Amino acid sequence: VQLQASGGGLVQTGASLRLSCTASGGTFSGWTMGWFRRAPGKEREFVAASFRNSGTTVYHDSVKGRFTISRDNAKKTVYLQMNSLKPEDTAVYFCATSNRIIYSSLGNQNQYHYWGQGTQVTVSS
Repeated sequence: VQLQASGGGLVQTGASLRLSCTASGGTFSGWTMGWFRRAPGKEREFVAASFRNSGTTVYHDSVKGRFTISRDNAKKTVYLQMNSLKPEDTAVYFCATSNRIIYSSLGNQNQYHYWGQGTQVTVSS
């Protein structure tokens, strides 16, 4: 499975961006898709996940109400709609996937087996 993330950029505070992550190989529809980010000088952290094909989504508290994860199984693509962006959202964003993750481990990056290359999001104040 290969993941290709795109959609990052430089925006001002309050702006919106939509990240995309397209998969090649694998059976996308039944897999869990996640977004993580690594801010400068910080560890990579969980942002959001779409659990298998259940329709269940989970978010980090810091992005709840501002970010939305969605997926298009026909296009093998997962999206991260980011609204009301803040400077603290500045990071490299990574998509990841797993077909074996359990719900209680959605935020655990070690449970994701395949990763995209990352796309830079910079929010200026």
